[in-house]
Amino acid sequence: MTIEIKVPVLPESVADATIATWHVKAGDSVKRDQNLVDIETDKVVLEVVAPADGVISEIIDGEGETVLGEQVIAKLDEKGKAASSAPKSDSSSESDSSSKESKADSKPAPKGEGKESDIKVPVLPESVADATIATWHVQPGESVSRDQNLVDIETDKVVLEVVAPADGIVSEILADEGTTVGAEEVIGKFKAGAAGGDSAKPSSDQEDTSASDDNDALSPSVRRLLAEKGVDPAKIKGSGKNGRITKEDVEQHLKSDKGESKAATTQADTSSANLPTGERTEKRVPMTRLRKTIANRLLEAKNSTAMLTTFNEVNMKPIMDMRKQYQESFEKRHGIRLGFMSFYVKAVTEALKRFPEVNASIDGDDICYHNYFDISIAVSTPRGLVTPVLKDTDSLGMAGIEKGIKDLALKGRDGKLSMADLQGGNFTITNGGVFGSLMSTPIINPPQSAILGMHKIQDRPMAVNGKVEILPMMYLALSYDHRIIDGKESVGFLVTVKEMLEDPARLLLDV
Repeated sequence: MTIEIKVPVLPESVADATIATWHVKAGDSVKRDQNLVDIETDKVVLEVVAPADGVISEIIDGEGETVLGEQVIAKLDEKGKAASSAPKSDSSSESDSSSKESKADSKPAPKGEGKESDIKVPVLPESVADATIATWHVQPGESVSRDQNLVDIETDKVVLEVVAPADGIVSEILADEGTTVGAEEVIGKFKAGAAGGDSAKPSSDQEDTSASDDNDALSPSVRRLLAEKGVDPAKIKGSGKNGRITKEDVEQHLKSDKGESKAATTQADTSSANLPTGERTEKRVPMTRLRKTIANRLLEAKNSTAMLTTFNEVNMKPIMDMRKQYQESFEKRHGIRLGFMSFYVKAVTEALKRFPEVNASIDGDDICYHNYFDISIAVSTPRGLVTPVLKDTDSLGMAGIEKGIKDLALKGRDGKLSMADLQGGNFTITNGGVFGSLMSTPIINPPQSAILGMHKIQDRPMAVNGKVEILPMMYLALSYDHRIIDGKESVGFLVTVKEMLEDPARLLLDV
């Protein structure tokens, strides 16, 4: 029986998605609920799991392809057999050849005296005083390849990667994880051209080493599960491709641990029968620098501004009809799909032109009016919420806005946002609708004076010309600093955004 693997249903406010990573290939055997592919939208990464045990018979859309909700991207043969189950003669010949290769690979590397160099913290931007060693991906004496990531260094906003300058070994680590370091500080020693002490070990040890290396490339679901349960990945033997750890491996490890703990409890004193039953574990981890920065800025916004929120709602049917009519021709001409965010950004830019107070900020006892339009787009990343800036939105067309937002979202997901991407911004748009939020009161992003919250598009009965119609409606929420923006300006701004979205022709005619 062939089962179709489909893209999950996307929220109304998400136009399309991108195939980020296939964790399997055609012919691979898979288990029920095994993660097959990561699908990326503007805000989140969705996981598609196997609906049953079977074999991936076909992958229709490869990595990097743009897909729609419920689009068929692969096929699963529920009763199929793995393509790897070939006759013994073939497998034996393959194993012979692979063993030959492994033998060739297992020859010890020449132990020439490599040149030793310093591993340094990268140059930090002027506005960043110091950084923290987040994660070392290697151990002293471990062999590494050129451009392999050695260590993650975390600043208030971005994570910097330090890579190996050449093939060699990390001879010494001088700054442990959690250490605060400065720009260009020496944090380790690297010897080029040298071979690690484990390079000439037997093949079985090599397999273990390669498996642990592959485990660095964990899927988002596995990383989350390991973090939630506080499990060391080194204690888990991966059953995936090249020894990669899967969700099933983590769950099996947790079950075995639970079984051992139950056995120990049975042997313990029965007088503890009155104690609470079930798993009652706690985990304490320090905040990351990014999370601490977010917490401090949100608290500062609440305590230092006279924040007020006003609401309205918008009929999204005109925009949805326009997207449906021009989606195909727009994508053919510009090479990117037409989403909702470009309409939001255009409408907000026009409203900011008409209400300059909303585009202004307070600096001491002065009001600073900005004659340019840089809009921050709130993006949820694995490390927390960031607000990269889309600059000069008044000079961008719809395609330019869509491409700019997609680039910022991809950088945020991969931890590649630079300080230049995050600095500035006169106004913020946040779209909680992609997570299903129906209404919220967003918090201002200082030193900005206002933030607009977009929400879930939901069909609701509305009165139209004395009759009830079912329309796709969305709530708008504008939080603003009442010290600089009065009620008249805030409501006028929000009504302007509503009118622009309900009649997109206004964006073209400037009326």
